[in-house]
Amino acid sequence: MLKWIFRIVVALALIVVVAGVTFRDRIAQLLAVNSLFDEEVIVENFSRMPDLFYSTEIPAGATPSPLPRGAEIALPGGYGAFVEERGLTSLLVMKDGEIVHEAYFQGTDADDLRISWSMAKSYLSTLIGTAVDAGEIPSLEAPVTDYVPSLAGTAYADARIIDVLQMQSGAEFDERYKVFSSDINRMGRVLALGGSMDGFAEGITGSRRAPGERFKYVSIDTHVLGMVLRAATGQSVVDLMTSRLTGPLGIEADGAYITDGDGVAFVLGGLNFTTRDYARFGQMILDGGIWQGERIVSEDWISAATRPSARTAPGQIRYGYQWWIPADADITDPEHAYMGRGIYGQHLYVDPKAGVVIVQTAGDRDFDADGVFQTYLAFFRALVAAAERASAG
Repeated sequence: MLKWIFRIVVALALIVVVAGVTFRDRIAQLLAVNSLFDEEVIVENFSRMPDLFYSTEIPAGATPSPLPRGAEIALPGGYGAFVEERGLTSLLVMKDGEIVHEAYFQGTDADDLRISWSMAKSYLSTLIGTAVDAGEIPSLEAPVTDYVPSLAGTAYADARIIDVLQMQSGAEFDERYKVFSSDINRMGRVLALGGSMDGFAEGITGSRRAPGERFKYVSIDTHVLGMVLRAATGQSVVDLMTSRLTGPLGIEADGAYITDGDGVAFVLGGLNFTTRDYARFGQMILDGGIWQGERIVSEDWISAATRPSARTAPGQIRYGYQWWIPADADITDPEHAYMGRGIYGQHLYVDPKAGVVIVQTAGDRDFDADGVFQTYLAFFRALVAAAERASAG
């Protein structure tokens, strides 16, 4: 009897110790969320997100694919001032499949993993495209509840997959990043404390308008897309990312997905790759879904995903399937420019006509100030022009 009592006491003690460690870890993660964007730590934090949150590794390719180098471009006027003002941490420009400019700032280097934030949405769109190509999602017109019945009775009860792809779910969700009590920040605290992202999505019950009626950027929509994708394929998003994108792309460094406490990928903003590995993805997209002779996703999907199909407000930046299109882009031209965007200055800019891919990462704490996006866009276009001049000369 004493032996069993001793064993029970030891077991209870171990439970208390483990629980204490877990509690301390979660409190540390919560504190990390609350100070994540502070000026003195933002650059460091953005290069070590897998250490601050639950995460899962995305392995490097068995054979890293080459990224050839071309002649360095002449940098446009105002380059240095832009880099400093916007808090850039890296910038990489590719022209016709070759690196023509690569630079790292604020003590970071080429080996740093960099948080994607919402550039990750464009990756998920591409994974949805592979599922459509494979017949795993036969129609984007299907209700999301056909795949995720647990969303019945939520804001997504009547939404179709295409509504969610276009950020037209109609779900009520406060996306203000700098308001502590907003839904986006409440979601961040759930993530940090090891809560369930699926459960969080299932708790979104308010609707702003009917699905499909109008564009409204709602990040939780992308998590719902991830739920649909997992149900349609029977695989985790991490496994799909590895087998369908990063493996075939031959990424050069192990990446990481931030996850919730259940190991579910934070698909709306949790990717972490090197700048060069973001460029590999961008080049594959520019090349119509082909990487080094291998078809990864159909050209039809890329064309549909990067076409401005959402009902955005007149004169505002436009939206497709988790990709952004500049308001002044000539959309009659099938080779118009488009981009993936993330908060605090993360960008993946693709200009098919010019054959240019630009990856920018940053810790720009004023990224959402009036006129800043127009400054980004002007800078990208100046880099494109510089690359075209170098190619022509």
